[in-house]
Amino acid sequence: MQLMIILDGTIVTVALPTIQNDLRFSQGGLSWVVDSYLIAFAGLLLLSGRLGDLLGNKKVFLGGLVTFTVASLVCGVSGTAGTLIAGRFLQGVGAALASAVVLGMIVGLYPEPGEQAKAMGVYSFVSAGGASVGLIAGGVITDALGWHWVFLINLPIGVVAAFAGLKQLTPQSRPGLRAGADAIGALLVTAGLSLGVFAISQVSEDRFSGGELTVCGALSAALLAAFVVRQATAADPLLALRIFRSRELNGANVVVVLAFAAGFGFQFLNALYLQRVLGFDSMQTGLAFLPAPLTIGTVSLLFSAKLTARFGTRRVLLTGLLLLGVGLLLLSRAPVHGDYWVDVAPTLVVQGLGMGLTVPAVIMRAMSGAEPADAGLASGLNNTAQQAGAAVGLAVLATVATAHSDSLLHGGTAQLTALRDGYSLAFVCAAGFVFLGWLVTLLVLRDTPAPAPAAAAAPDTAVHQPLGR
Repeated sequence: MQLMIILDGTIVTVALPTIQNDLRFSQGGLSWVVDSYLIAFAGLLLLSGRLGDLLGNKKVFLGGLVTFTVASLVCGVSGTAGTLIAGRFLQGVGAALASAVVLGMIVGLYPEPGEQAKAMGVYSFVSAGGASVGLIAGGVITDALGWHWVFLINLPIGVVAAFAGLKQLTPQSRPGLRAGADAIGALLVTAGLSLGVFAISQVSEDRFSGGELTVCGALSAALLAAFVVRQATAADPLLALRIFRSRELNGANVVVVLAFAAGFGFQFLNALYLQRVLGFDSMQTGLAFLPAPLTIGTVSLLFSAKLTARFGTRRVLLTGLLLLGVGLLLLSRAPVHGDYWVDVAPTLVVQGLGMGLTVPAVIMRAMSGAEPADAGLASGLNNTAQQAGAAVGLAVLATVATAHSDSLLHGGTAQLTALRDGYSLAFVCAAGFVFLGWLVTLLVLRDTPAPAPAAAAAPDTAVHQPLGR
């Protein structure tokens, strides 16, 4: 399921020009193909994670999987812009339900630190690999079969995943909605997060003025503040504020926001550098990213668990963040007439080493800070942190790159040089995010993490014959 969600996010991006021509989207309207999905996805993650704790991860996961698959069918048969946008919003709902409980399921299925590190490595590889595969597959599928199939390809994957989930996942009793069915709190947090993601996603667009976005941001903050007040006073809160007493959880999620802000923004801007400065086409750009996921896969699958067992998650995380930041700084030095194999590919390998170490370690730290009964909520928080980081990173780094390039163009700088310098400054800013995360890790996270919470309690779900056992 995680592969399908990640794959969908990038494969659709490549098909956007064809979708625009076929369904006659305006330039402004086209962004809603992406934004409608992101708003639903990010807005519902926290609520979905709590539903996993109340109803059981299996029910929420399978509900999300079915919703996402049905929504993919709606998108695939869409003949109008409105239908496609509605289908994308529904995809976001399904993705939120399924993604929010994935990490909690991993912790429950693999309570031992060694096995859990391996599982987190697979999770990291799937996330990185799916993004890169989507860039390549999007062009191939769109050219060969048409844009409808970038959505319809999810149908067989969804059916297989649903049958596998029904067969291998077994539920345990959960308290139900009465133990935390805070409808007002759910409405406040969903509206606040959705409005916040909307405001952030529009920063680099020209459809809204700065004043309008400021109002949206202020309203989002007010709704989230009201949500916090509600949770402090509600008899059955949706989000038990006790979860934020964990130094580990808070610190690790801050690092998640910073690392994903750098990683997601880098992926977007590096694609623009390859296409607009070096002249790559869509297929070449997708292939150009391959060193990163291949390195991430090698590190996360073969070495991450061993390094974590020997040195602990904190040291591994510090090393990973350092490598990621260095890789971004190296990329910022890529020239206008750069050589891919000299100026880009080596930096992707360094960044792949960094991400392969960082993501499994930081997720393990975040999940270790929650009690067993809050595993789903902790998973939802972590996924929310990932999405918030991605949205903020893309908005900030794209704005920095565009503003700097425009300033240079107005000063008479050549277009390619102005573009390159804009991307270079953004890569330096991304490295700044990473090094800030390094400082948070150094100062906030302890050398010896708390035991994984799921190790002391029965997991929410279990497999009959789990891999690796």
